Amino acid sequence: MLPPEPDEDAMYASNWNDLSTLGVAALKQMDRSRRARGQLLDRAGYGPRETPSIVLHAEPGLKLRRYAAADSPADKTANSPAVLLVPAPIKRAYIWDMAPEISVVQRWLERGYRVYLAEWVPLDEQHAGANAATHADADADFHPNAHFASGFSLAGYGDRLLRICREQIRHDSGQDKVIVAGHSLGGILAAIHACLYPAAVAATVLLEAPLGFDPASDCFAPLVRATPDARRIADAFGQVPGSFLNMMSAAAEPHAFGWERLLDRTASMTSPQALNSYMQVERWTHDEFPLPGPLFVDLVESLYRNDAFTQGKLAIGARVIGPHDLHSPLVSVFDGRSKVIPPQSVHPFHEATASADKLLLEYSGDIGVNLQHVGVLVGRNAHARIWPAIFNWLDALRTRATATAATVAMPAPSV
Repeated sequence: MLPPEPDEDAMYASNWNDLSTLGVAALKQMDRSRRARGQLLDRAGYGPRETPSIVLHAEPGLKLRRYAAADSPADKTANSPAVLLVPAPIKRAYIWDMAPEISVVQRWLERGYRVYLAEWVPLDEQHAGANAATHADADADFHPNAHFASGFSLAGYGDRLLRICREQIRHDSGQDKVIVAGHSLGGILAAIHACLYPAAVAATVLLEAPLGFDPASDCFAPLVRATPDARRIADAFGQVPGSFLNMMSAAAEPHAFGWERLLDRTASMTSPQALNSYMQVERWTHDEFPLPGPLFVDLVESLYRNDAFTQGKLAIGARVIGPHDLHSPLVSVFDGRSKVIPPQSVHPFHEATASADKLLLEYSGDIGVNLQHVGVLVGRNAHARIWPAIFNWLDALRTRATATAATVAMPAPSV
């Protein structure tokens, strides 16, 4: 007789109980230990080789960086279109700029764009403590958007902080519109901002961004079902340690976060170039980044549990938004093999937007990227195929817009 099938929800509930015994302090110490191992990989030569940049603006939780190509004087890009890169707020932003040959920052610069990046930085203890204290005082009907709309919730990142970035870019570049490009959870923030400010966004580029959460295809669904309310977790941590997020990701999809990485390392052994990029990403994975409690609550409750964004019910401050609010030209990149961000997490939102111009691109993976989920940023196949396709599409949009403007500006023929 075959043994009974394991109860998946019970298994995950057990994992939650086991994790709680580790204690908050132990998980935060795990983050520190992983960062120390990352520094050892730095000394072994696997640290990032980033493009020179300046910090245009800094405040708690954010540094806005502006990059410049080494061979391009500032006046040459004075009238160039501006792009704001939006990383996921869970690890360091240099995954966008790992090394010149696999740098998304460099690719944008090479195509003549003014490149800016919203670098999320850990909150200092003063801000973390204030958030946790306010959160702990909340009653049973607590809604994070109401309490933290101006803080570090989904609204705080997707609205307030990105709006500050965009205003700084306008002052710096003179451009009233900006392209926003986000990866993973950063893609959620970029999409939210594009929905809130359609007149200020020239185009939206979403790279493996989880925008829909169908329980039938979402690998995190059993984990979310078995978890307590996310507010309890946020109350315990204040800022949720990166190691905790890693453990939950590995529990939800062990193949992508375990076996797939081992297989990629084995495949990379035959290529020094692939092995080097694999180790560079490995170093990046050790740069643990705590997630602010209010943002964690919004992600789990509003998105993963209730699928509010794709359903058109996402509350951001006083607004309620959904895909019908996204009007800018839209590029969505998905990986058809992914269990972490499956196609069903991308396609319905993409199709439901109000964008008149849309491009859907499939990324087919790479060797030497360590985590296939970041391959669209650091994979050589992505840099050879996906990024040129995105730039060519954006160029065609600009050409068409310029031609339309010229036609409108032509004087009417005299009678």
